[in-house]
Amino acid sequence: MVLWVFGYGSLVWNPGFDFDEKIIGFIKDYRRSFDLACIDHRGTPEHPARTCTLEAKKGAICWGAAYCVKGGLEKEKAAMQYLERRECEYDKKTSVDFYTEEDIESPTVTGVVAFISTPDRSVNKYYLGPASLGEMAWQIATATGPCGNNREYLFLLEKAMFDIGHEDDFVIKLATEVRKVLARLKDQMIAGSHILLKSHRPLMHISALPETTVVNSR
Repeated sequence: MVLWVFGYGSLVWNPGFDFDEKIIGFIKDYRRSFDLACIDHRGTPEHPARTCTLEAKKGAICWGAAYCVKGGLEKEKAAMQYLERRECEYDKKTSVDFYTEEDIESPTVTGVVAFISTPDRSVNKYYLGPASLGEMAWQIATATGPCGNNREYLFLLEKAMFDIGHEDDFVIKLATEVRKVLARLKDQMIAGSHILLKSHRPLMHISALPETTVVNSR
């Protein structure tokens, strides 16, 4: 028996488990969306991160990587146990057909496991639901968790899709918007620093200080 797993989010650049083969390709009738909360890696319960899930959409395709785990039941079991811990926000595993550029009509591999979430908060508490581009960008720009910040997740995905030669237009659009938010936050921080400095009483002119006085430049 052989286990195949489809990676479309962080698994594309960081699978984290022992595998024997990796192939680049796509699945049909699904698209990547940022509607899933992450509260233990790149976000917190109070300020969840937005991470990828798959949304069913007729005619859509989603590029990513398929990983093959061979070598017996124990190796497959170890990989699946790792994935179930890591992908704990996803409440479903589904079986998909995986295609490559060599043959876009006939699947290269069938029965590939993909972790997905039910688009219903009453079923999956981690499902955030859709939001405007601006709302998602703000959330991603500002969320941080024990394993890093949310924006790094997005930027690494953007790079990973570029590296495999199949950029995702929405990922690029969202990453561009996040960079705009970060630039605005930086400008606000600089402006706030200037206001704070201006609010302080002016220092005594250096010529009025005794010769033995040391001026602290910090």
